[in-house]
Amino acid sequence: MKSSSTYRLLLAALAVTVAASSLALDVGAVAPDFSMQTLEGHQFSLADAEKSHTAVVVLFISTICPYSNYYNELIRDMSADFGKKGVAFVGVNSGNLETVEEARAHAKEHGHTFDIIKDQESRVADLLDARRTPEAFVFDSSGTLRYHGRIASKLASPDLKSALDALLQGRPIHPAETKAFGCAIPRS
Repeated sequence: MKSSSTYRLLLAALAVTVAASSLALDVGAVAPDFSMQTLEGHQFSLADAEKSHTAVVVLFISTICPYSNYYNELIRDMSADFGKKGVAFVGVNSGNLETVEEARAHAKEHGHTFDIIKDQESRVADLLDARRTPEAFVFDSSGTLRYHGRIASKLASPDLKSALDALLQGRPIHPAETKAFGCAIPRS
């Protein structure tokens, strides 16, 4: 466990701001593929997951960001509920502030049974232009980005859940993009 002064320094280094408005990947664009090893040691490929699922949620998470940690139970429950409906969740822990061991312990502690990738060099974050934890990207089975943004707002707006419900029901997603709030993803 990190000392409280180290923890405060890490939190100070994580700027809490609103996500940038210009995005590298626009809603409606086809996702670039990536393949990385999960914390459990198997390969995760976005393209393979898209082919075998109705939708894939790529969710940028952190073990130390209080905003990300606020949603641990909701993320766990949503991945279980939507997993039964053919939706795959993959967590991405980007940057070098947290170790593989910390990410693995955090996942176990919070009951995250979905795949989690340790993106040490922030390559996946750069590929999708992810800026915050938590930040969600929802891709349909054709690899098209259908939703990007927050999990939910402080007003309890179920943005990610609403997007997944609409996608599974064949309805348009409104809004298809929301501002992600949270801790900045560190870049090397």
